Amino acid sequence: MGRAETKEQIVAATTPDTTRTGSAMSFQPGPLGRLGLWVTAHGRLVTLVWVVLVIGLGAFAPSVEKNLSGAGWQADGSESVAVRELAQEHFGGNASHAIQVVVHSAGAPLTEGDGPSVLRQVEARLDAEPRLADVVAPVPGVSISPDGRTAIVLAGAGVDTNEMVKVATDIKGPLQDLSTGSVQVNPTGSSLLWSDFNEANLSAMLTSEMFSWPVTLAILVLAFGALVAAGLPLLLTLAGLVASAGSLVLINEVVPVSIWAMNFAMMFALALGIDYALFIVVRYRGARMGQHETAREAVAETMDTAGKAVLLSGATVLVSLSAVMLVPSPSFRSMAGGIMLSVLFVLAASLTLLPIVLAKLDNRINKLSLPWVHTGEHRSPAFAAWGERLWRRPVVWGLGSLIVLVALAAPILGLKTAMPSIKVLPEDASARVGYEQVKDAFGPGAPGMLQVVTSKDDAPDAARVLEGDPGIGAVLPTMPAGDGSDFRMISAVPNVDPSDPALSTTVDRLRADLPGSALVGGAAVENLDLKAQLDKSTPLVIGVVLVLGFLLLLVALQAPLISLLGTLASLLSTAAAFGVARLVFQDGHGSGLLGFEHQGFLDAWAPVFFFAMIFAIAMDYTVFLLASAKEHWEKSGDPHEAMVGALAHSGRVIFAAGGVMVAVFFTFALSGPLPPKEMGVILGVAVLLDAFLVRLVLLPVMLRLAGRAAWATPAWLRRVLPPITFSHG
Repeated sequence: MGRAETKEQIVAATTPDTTRTGSAMSFQPGPLGRLGLWVTAHGRLVTLVWVVLVIGLGAFAPSVEKNLSGAGWQADGSESVAVRELAQEHFGGNASHAIQVVVHSAGAPLTEGDGPSVLRQVEARLDAEPRLADVVAPVPGVSISPDGRTAIVLAGAGVDTNEMVKVATDIKGPLQDLSTGSVQVNPTGSSLLWSDFNEANLSAMLTSEMFSWPVTLAILVLAFGALVAAGLPLLLTLAGLVASAGSLVLINEVVPVSIWAMNFAMMFALALGIDYALFIVVRYRGARMGQHETAREAVAETMDTAGKAVLLSGATVLVSLSAVMLVPSPSFRSMAGGIMLSVLFVLAASLTLLPIVLAKLDNRINKLSLPWVHTGEHRSPAFAAWGERLWRRPVVWGLGSLIVLVALAAPILGLKTAMPSIKVLPEDASARVGYEQVKDAFGPGAPGMLQVVTSKDDAPDAARVLEGDPGIGAVLPTMPAGDGSDFRMISAVPNVDPSDPALSTTVDRLRADLPGSALVGGAAVENLDLKAQLDKSTPLVIGVVLVLGFLLLLVALQAPLISLLGTLASLLSTAAAFGVARLVFQDGHGSGLLGFEHQGFLDAWAPVFFFAMIFAIAMDYTVFLLASAKEHWEKSGDPHEAMVGALAHSGRVIFAAGGVMVAVFFTFALSGPLPPKEMGVILGVAVLLDAFLVRLVLLPVMLRLAGRAAWATPAWLRRVLPPITFSHG
């Protein structure tokens, strides 16, 4: 434990005076060190600001699941989005986000028994909802099946896609309650799909949290060796999470925000908050209890070293995720924005609130310690020994880790992507039940009805093209615009299921053959257009992420070779994670264990979005390790000390933080619909490989083999880069 302090020393530790001598601080702290001293000197003010912020924003946090939607999965500026907007404006809301209420009789036709009464009640309930537009009763030959046992009541969309998800949530229960012993009522359509998904997803998130928090606390207790110290990251994370959740609700009042923004923000706030707190708390304990510095000196040193690494790590995460904004889709932009917001709150709390807590608790941070714990131990003998082992046999260890990563990455060559199918929903979800009933009654392509909007003059030619296309099974009568405008709509039923790749070929052919004024849309086509946009945007996003990540490392480390190697190493864990994803989610290995139906492909949004997320996390660990290596290099100029010292001082933190992240991510793979499982498995595998193989084996080996060249900087580059150092004292 640290030495006892007099009353005068304690008072001095909270004053911004930098002129003390003797046992006092004999150095000039850097910018972050001065920040740490300022916030501790003004602890009450800064704490009050955080309390007001968390309570103020926290008041909105409980409504986050209700207010955010799942919509916005579209390619802005695409042909299909144009069709949806025209359909909502000119055709009574008969757009892709309209609600289809499927009324199905297991026995007699709907003209008998309970059928007529149920249909009337369904129409009355839809008519009573002011956010819906035209309600269209079932039409024989169009929306009534040949056997008369299945009918579709169409409720036009009177509001945008985000609000329609809320409409679906509000009315699906009352509509299903109209079912009788012989007649089922199941609303379906894209708005219901998102409503049902959000419901299943919320349940999954709550289940995952119940598992992840105790597991996280247990790992942190082992990592910190003290219950009080272990609780700090969780409190810090909770503050950041509450603030970001409340912020998302407020932002949603101005710009629609996807519910996925909260899901990802929750994971990142927990994972990165723990990472940052681990790095800072371990460094503070080492300075305070190990080197016996005053609380004031320990805060300044911690902020100038670990705080600087945390700031650069957070900047790397933000830069990586900002590249996702290049995808012109509201869902992607709001998801990236939600994560970035949570990272900003956690980063701010780490650099302003955590130093106050550390200075206030001081030696009490080690309360309820485990008996074998050395509270002041910053340099880990175990990881120092591991570093010496890597130093002696770098080729063996480096080649071994490389073989494992390449072998796991190899399946990525056969990776297929497509937009999510109906299988992302539980089998008993209303949208899925209605979807299957429509398929059974009207054919496999009926749930993916195409909508063609054209001019009045081109409508006859458009109908002839649709009727003659081999991919179209049925063409419905041409519908005039409800507002008397010159537009016409023709609905067509494809021959294949909406998730069948053949539908894309049909849509491409129709767009080439239809008259010039004709636009092809529909819910299934919106998915195809989004996939095409993702295929186009993915290389750009990956390229931007790599370039920005390298530049940020270059600025931080002032060393081009190790910055390049660190960036390339991050690609290995990413590729390996997607190789595993192909085996699990495309080929179905382990699907029984994880409890999901594999779709035969990976969701199309996964590569671009998960790449940015994985790369952000990977660079997080890269910054922690290489910042420590740079600190040792600046002090010693010895490649051996830089490599071994980095592992000795940061290896335990990376190991513990990696363990927490893996536990958090894998808990999301245990429950709920398919997309969170993809998220949990892919991110969990990526962190597992990156933290334990890349950062603790391969990257140190690269430092060993590069030697002094790792830290060499051309004179001209040194003049261009801002001076950033990690050594302290």
